[in-house]
Amino acid sequence: MGYNVCYSNGMELIRLAKEQAKEPELTGRDALKVDLYFWLQALVMVLVALILIFTFIGRIIGVDGDSMYPTLHHGDMLLLQSIGYTPKQGDVVVLTKEFDVADGPIVKRVIAVGGQHVEIDYNAGTVSVDGQVLSEPYINTSEIMREPYYENLTSVDVPEGSIFVMGDNRNHSSDSRDVTLATVDERYVLGRALWVLLPFQNFGAVAHGMTTN
Repeated sequence: MGYNVCYSNGMELIRLAKEQAKEPELTGRDALKVDLYFWLQALVMVLVALILIFTFIGRIIGVDGDSMYPTLHHGDMLLLQSIGYTPKQGDVVVLTKEFDVADGPIVKRVIAVGGQHVEIDYNAGTVSVDGQVLSEPYINTSEIMREPYYENLTSVDVPEGSIFVMGDNRNHSSDSRDVTLATVDERYVLGRALWVLLPFQNFGAVAHGMTTN
């Protein structure tokens, strides 16, 4: 019985070897076509994965203007975290709420969240939240903060479910100080800026967070 099994297996291997030997070898041109086909398949899978990631997890948004200088620059391309994100104090976020000077997405920093109180003192050049002056190493320190030209808010209680935002380049930013924007419902937040993707010289993680003095 054992001899018959081994003999049958051996004959089967010989048959398979003969069939493979009959298969014509691919020419150089045909081999190239096969390689291109598999590379194309891999590229399509990568593109589909990227589309799914940017659709359901994050987005890419461009920075328009200098209101977030020196943290961000005009033309920077940002990768956002969209799904499962809740705004936190100090985060750099992208908003879609339209107001007098903007009708598209804007990038700002969250100064306060729902339930907090904001005080802005232009004489001292400070921003306070819940009575504590913020330490803000990210702002443009080459200029002293001036009162903006537009009708602005200096004392604000942020409603629950809303945020108060400002640009890091305070003298060149229209933000929650502007009465036409004011506090922003969190539902207008597209997401948090995670990385600068382009241009390559600005590539890196976006700095978040703040402390009090």
